[in-house]
Amino acid sequence: MWWLIATLLLTGLYCALVLWYRWAWVQVPEQHSPRYAYTPVTYISLVIPARNEACNIAACLQSIADQNYPKHLLEVTVVDDDSSDNTAAIIQQFASAHSYIHYQQLAPQPPRQAHKKRAIEKGIEAGKGELIVCTDADCTHPPNWLWTIARLYESGDVEFIAGPVGYTTENTLLSVFQTLDFMTLQGITGASVSQRFHTMCNGANLAYTRQAFVSVNGFEGIDAQPTGDDMLLMYKIYRQNPNGVCWLKSQDATVQTQACDTWRSFFNQRIRWASKAAYYDDRRIFWVLLLVYVFNAWLLGLAVAAFAVQKAGLALLVALVVKTAIETLFLWPVARFFGKEKWMWTFPLLQPLHIMYTVLAGWLGRFGSYEWKGRRIGGG
Repeated sequence: MWWLIATLLLTGLYCALVLWYRWAWVQVPEQHSPRYAYTPVTYISLVIPARNEACNIAACLQSIADQNYPKHLLEVTVVDDDSSDNTAAIIQQFASAHSYIHYQQLAPQPPRQAHKKRAIEKGIEAGKGELIVCTDADCTHPPNWLWTIARLYESGDVEFIAGPVGYTTENTLLSVFQTLDFMTLQGITGASVSQRFHTMCNGANLAYTRQAFVSVNGFEGIDAQPTGDDMLLMYKIYRQNPNGVCWLKSQDATVQTQACDTWRSFFNQRIRWASKAAYYDDRRIFWVLLLVYVFNAWLLGLAVAAFAVQKAGLALLVALVVKTAIETLFLWPVARFFGKEKWMWTFPLLQPLHIMYTVLAGWLGRFGSYEWKGRRIGGG
């Protein structure tokens, strides 16, 4: 009987958390391009770390060149992190055509260094803008992206802006699965940051003031970790000024990135993300992650037990139905924001895969290793 009580308790706690996220998401006002004229005055330093991004960097930089932001208020520093393809040549080609785009080379470092943080630091040091914007080399950006960020920054006491990131979705199981999973994370990000429930963000779309970065000594104290250039830095700034951290809910500021093209690269990415949990100082998100992990692991355990105990199968079925219904209720408004409603019919069908992936990625993120950009991280 104890396992039935545990199932009810975990399901109740998890559903209450997801319902709260839904409430918080719909409370966030969506920002649109205003009908009145607005002229930004903020000088922006845009930093783009890149490693072996020859297939993506041209589209990224072209979307930057197409920004509706005054070019005299913009400098772009692309830091090549020891690429072995022709990434550097493409960056230099754009730099020669656009005076505000600059190329920087990051010197080779030992394999276990925090390469991306070092690249971002180099880009920040090379610039002079009061507002630092960070994105990834495999992203593209809508024309009003920087304009919308600057408008929010100039509206008040803002030190850190977390922006939305969406996936370009193809008609494949892997692409759709990633889209729904990542969209869920984005919904949680918007809900939690807007209500200051816990800190969360994605390095593909961030902005923070140079003053805030300097005042927390940049990545000092977190520079030994291979990941966390986004969330760990966010929490450092949050501790200094909680009211200065915000979420930008705007389609005009939504960065697009590509889903991983293989299951192996997808799991490596998610294991890399999960590995950050070991370094979180924000204990609030630790307890959230623990509840999510324990609940999914419990459901997986019920699935195994169902082969021997019929009631375990019934409990699993009830928990799955309730879980799916509550998560769908949460995800619908998020899907509308990202324009992904047409994929929602697959969400219930992918529940078993999502549960198994959550348990496996969470475990390997804590105790395993992963490969990223040709580098092996973790595992001794």
